[in-house]
Amino acid sequence: MEEIKMLVAAHKRCRLPHDDVYLPVQAGAALHAPIEGLIGDDTGVNISRKNPNYCELTVLYWAWKNLKADSVGLSHYRRYFAVGRLPLGKWRRVAPKSALQAAVRETGLVLPVKRHYWIESTYSQYAHAHHARDLDRTREILAEDWPEFLPAFDRVMKRSSGHRFNMFLMKRPLFDEYCEWLFAVLARLEAGLDLSGYSVNDARVFGFVGERLMDVWVETRKLAYVELPVVFTERQNWPRKVSAFLWRKLRGTLRQGEKSAGTIAQMGENEGK
Repeated sequence: MEEIKMLVAAHKRCRLPHDDVYLPVQAGAALHAPIEGLIGDDTGVNISRKNPNYCELTVLYWAWKNLKADSVGLSHYRRYFAVGRLPLGKWRRVAPKSALQAAVRETGLVLPVKRHYWIESTYSQYAHAHHARDLDRTREILAEDWPEFLPAFDRVMKRSSGHRFNMFLMKRPLFDEYCEWLFAVLARLEAGLDLSGYSVNDARVFGFVGERLMDVWVETRKLAYVELPVVFTERQNWPRKVSAFLWRKLRGTLRQGEKSAGTIAQMGENEGK
């Protein structure tokens, strides 16, 4: 039987699913005390020390370089693929191994159900929440070194929905191909992006940009995929989320001068190509 491993990126002690398909890995282990019950992402070939900038992608990199499995996926200590319905509004549960096996068997690629912004595009949402130049520079890098990905990048940036959270499950050949491309793009971005003046949150830039590159890769490769819903295993603070969203919108309006008008124009010109 093919081996599946669903990584669970975690940075603190947490409840974990009782299913051996899930492999809990401590993100940024090189920078913190070890957490009992979690494998560190600082063994073998790794970029664990880059966790403040790469977020859960340090766990992904560790798995790519060190983990042997026929299918590999990434989830989070409080966010998992889900299945099923339960009464009284609690209608989803963490996907067991059997459900993940069935899903990845269909197409070789499993993604979370798309997240919708409704009144924001992928580009504007990022620009309001972080720094527009992160995506502008990413576009330049694709144009220079991976031009075949540029049409999909422009389409994805204009959409108001997308596959988020850096969550997926892939057959090994796809997994290796995706990681090779993703980390090559991010390495180029890292080499030329000045993070001085970035807040602690904005400095997580390579994790955030990587999250938005998934659809670019999938669309360019014309890959079929299965979508699964996502369950959050910790209570979400919706008033805080809404207030944070409104603040980002206001901050983004104040930052409008930072946006690159040339980049937006280029995106429009490229759309018909």
